[in-house]
Amino acid sequence: MDYYFLDAVSWEHSQALYHAAAYLGREALFILRPATPYICIGFHQDAQQVLDLEFANANDIPVIRREVGGGSVYLDGDQLFYQMVIRSNHPEVPAKKDAFYRKFLQPVVDTYKEFGVDAEYKPVNDIIANQRKVSGNGAAEINGMTILVGNFIVDFNYEMMVKTLRVPNEKFRDKVFKTLQENLSTILRETGKKPTNAELAASLVKRYEPILGDLPIKTEVDAELLAEADRLLAEMYTDEWLFANDRRRPDPGQIKIREGVYVIQNMLKTPGGLIMVTAVNEDGVLQDVHISGDFFFYPATDLNTLENALTGVAADEASLTEAIEQFYAEKEIDSPGVLPADFAKVLSPVAH
Repeated sequence: MDYYFLDAVSWEHSQALYHAAAYLGREALFILRPATPYICIGFHQDAQQVLDLEFANANDIPVIRREVGGGSVYLDGDQLFYQMVIRSNHPEVPAKKDAFYRKFLQPVVDTYKEFGVDAEYKPVNDIIANQRKVSGNGAAEINGMTILVGNFIVDFNYEMMVKTLRVPNEKFRDKVFKTLQENLSTILRETGKKPTNAELAASLVKRYEPILGDLPIKTEVDAELLAEADRLLAEMYTDEWLFANDRRRPDPGQIKIREGVYVIQNMLKTPGGLIMVTAVNEDGVLQDVHISGDFFFYPATDLNTLENALTGVAADEASLTEAIEQFYAEKEIDSPGVLPADFAKVLSPVAH
């Protein structure tokens, strides 16, 4: 396997090189970072659905769609990417993706630990420290090759990430920002220091070598890889590719923060009026619930009490219905045309 430590490359090549290696059938490990910021969306996403493209265009932030699943991410030079391309039939590659993630992310976990981050693997594909995500990862299969992509988050621009997202309103954006800060961390935040990119790369490579064999460093890619990367970019950096999707559209009222944590917004029209909710679904449990709408609720002051009572309740319709019905009985709530089951329904969607 070829190992390329490239450090800063153009934003385009920070995505195109590993795609190129896969299409050429070449095993490779790339460690690099983008020289300038950009946004990358997942294979099954549609940019118009998930991004504020007007903001991106106004701020000269390019957008590209990768052939790896997952969600939209804001990427810049404070994130060091590792991108592994390996034959799917390689004897070291497990058949199941959960086993693949566990095996090939352990060297990343151990690298974080070397630099003082108390990291651990969290299925399916996250690395966390102190219950906060510190590395996002994805896998794909292209041309008989299995790809693992992920990042060391040295530092992170939370504000810019949130500004690039398409959200229903600014209140929802504020909630996403707060939840993102609470659930995503960085090496700098965890340790107060920034290791160099060369240090991170060397640490990771020495942990991959027992699995992949010797990985002598290369600092330049060859003409064949560059040519294939540029050929792919001519296809990928187009509106036709960016706005394509396979009809599995993401919920525009739901933003994934890390595995198991989502900010949700939903609404439901009932005979008694429109219910609107924002909340955080954290590992299947509701947090930070806010309910609004044009319905009637008596006593009116108990709506806030209901919001607080729903903190910690399992985010499934049956558990919510039971909790809200109990609340209604205890507080003698009257909400004409709006049933406890209606609140349960609007709060219960679970991310897929």
